[in-house]
Amino acid sequence: MSLFVLTACGAGGANERQTPYWASIDTTRLNMRVGPSTEYRIEWTYTRKGLPVKVLRLKEGWRYIEDPEGAQGWVVARMLSADRSALVTTETPAPMRAAPADNSTLLWKLSPGAVVEIDHCDASWCEVSLGKRRGYVAAGHLYGSGAP
Repeated sequence: MSLFVLTACGAGGANERQTPYWASIDTTRLNMRVGPSTEYRIEWTYTRKGLPVKVLRLKEGWRYIEDPEGAQGWVVARMLSADRSALVTTETPAPMRAAPADNSTLLWKLSPGAVVEIDHCDASWCEVSLGKRRGYVAAGHLYGSGAP
């Protein structure tokens, strides 16, 4: 799916999306609830804008998501973005390279837990950015790459 299609499916078209799909948290405070309403108790509060999540189900302005640690619950749909991001899941710094190859020039090392913006991915590599830094990271080092 192209970036244009993902952008065009923003909040208004999100009800028509096929699940599962990737999204990212679009606010600095997001409550995950045990049910799809403000009447349900808060299970968790996210405070990290840009964190990638997997949307598993849709219900009238709510999304049932799974976070990088496997926690699942309901969040308000308008607090999610269709912009793709990824979380570095390695225990040691992940290499960001100049081209999608292990022998390509090492540009930077991304800290475990860093959140990057995804430009695009194939089966093995993702072109990502972190601030003004751009490069390629092995898809296996990222939560949020590949098919959801």
